[in-house]
Order: sequence, then C-alpha cells, then structure tokens
Amino acid sequence: MVRNLLGSVLALAGATAAVWSPFRAWYDGRHGRHYRLGDLFSGGGVTNVPAELFASLFLPFVGAALITLAGLLLRSRLLVALAGVIVLGFTVVWLVRVGQAEGSLVISGEPGNGLGPGTGLAFGGGLVLLLASVVLRGRGRGVRGERAEPVYVPPPDPAVPTLDGAGG
Repeated sequence: MVRNLLGSVLALAGATAAVWSPFRAWYDGRHGRHYRLGDLFSGGGVTNVPAELFASLFLPFVGAALITLAGLLLRSRLLVALAGVIVLGFTVVWLVRVGQAEGSLVISGEPGNGLGPGTGLAFGGGLVLLLASVVLRGRGRGVRGERAEPVYVPPPDPAVPTLDGAGG
C-alpha cells in the first residue's frame, strides 16, 4: 500500500511537471507551447512560426498525463511507464530537431539564452514517471503470483454414518 501511494504521488508529480513544462521557456526564451508539433516530424524542422496551444508540445504532454491517470486508476505500471516514454520521447525529439535547426544546443546561466527550465521540467517529469512505474506495485496476482495447489477431498465412505442418517 505504501509503495502504491508513493508511486502515485511520483506519477502525479511527473505528469504535472510534464504538463506545466510547455508554459515555461524551452530554448532562448521561447515557450514550449510556441513550438509546433508538426515541426518535429517535418522535413523543414523547427521554425519560428508560432503554434496554437493544442497543436504544440502541450498536446502530447496532456495525453501522457491522461494516460498516467488511467494507469493510476487501473493500477497499471505499464501505462505509467508508457506515459514516461511519451514525455521523454517528445522531449528528446524536440532536442534533436532544435539542435539541427540551431546548429548546436547551448546551456547558459543567463535567463533567455540556451536551454530553459521548460526542457528540464519535461525531461525530469518523464524520468519521474518512469521511476513511478518502477515503484508502483501494480495489480495483485493472488498469492505472490503462485497458484494454489488443488486440495484432495476423498469421496465419502458409505460405511461411516452421517448426520442425515445415511450410510453404514
């Protein structure tokens, strides 16, 4: 029970971080909600064209949060892990595509330059979701996954009297 509670708290924290990340700066002060989702998979790569909220990085992260909630309700470690893989996958694809567009990625201590806190929130949220899937116990399988052996019950002996008066 403690493992499920701790895993649920971790999963909710990871999903929250992932959903919050597009509202923070991802690179050079540009928020994640301004990156078009289609740019990640197009030949042109990441452009400066702004995106609508549900056509941005926000969409897969909300989807991952919904998968996380379904995984917690169903007590499915697999669904929580899938949500973590989705968040990490989109974050890594975004990193690769921005790196291709910019020529390199910069981590800077100055605000507004280089990778921002939104990228860290998304990456950290995906890792926390994966950690939560490890911590969760998932559904029980009876007695530690073992099958109980059948109990042999001998047939009644006709020579032994019973309470209903039948027998011997």
